[in-house]
Amino acid sequence: MDVIFLDIQMPGPNGMEVLAEVPNCPPVVFVTAHATYAVRAFELAAVDYLLKPVFEDRLGKCLQRLRNHLIRPLSPSELKALLPPPARFPIRAGDGEIFMELELVTHFELEHERVWACRGLNRYVTRWTALSEVEEAFPDDGMLRIQRHLLLRPQMVKGVRPTTVGRIKVLIAPKVELTVSRAMTPRTRECIRTGTV
Repeated sequence: MDVIFLDIQMPGPNGMEVLAEVPNCPPVVFVTAHATYAVRAFELAAVDYLLKPVFEDRLGKCLQRLRNHLIRPLSPSELKALLPPPARFPIRAGDGEIFMELELVTHFELEHERVWACRGLNRYVTRWTALSEVEEAFPDDGMLRIQRHLLLRPQMVKGVRPTTVGRIKVLIAPKVELTVSRAMTPRTRECIRTGTV
């Protein structure tokens, strides 16, 4: 049962007495000719209170209020099901390809006109031949070109330390650091500090 429309003046127990006795009661709308009961009705957590005669526009507002009341919050698993699937891209595997999720990648590296997807020390060759192709494939990921040959996913950075004057190194996995160019150091620091990528 989704909702109860309940009169107040009835033979035997009145509507409020009935409501007080019902355990785990669904939402209730009182329908009555007696406006004096309104305050008590809302004290009993009635969703609405309709006065007789009930007109169409007032009933419409009541039904909308019920719809809003009956829409329950989604569980974490239901929310997850509504999210778009994770971004993926193909990596070479023997004669074929398998798909890797972008969220697993710490950075991309260009070497000999091949782009490698990296998870810390592990590297996987992709179909791309330029880092600009990676940026075009994932324009909303916030990657940073920290060197001409390195494209960092700042959300994967676990730590930062200064090196030579004006440069930093970023820790992306245990014992794995990348050096950021002098030109990109301020922007990289800011992205990591503020969490904006």
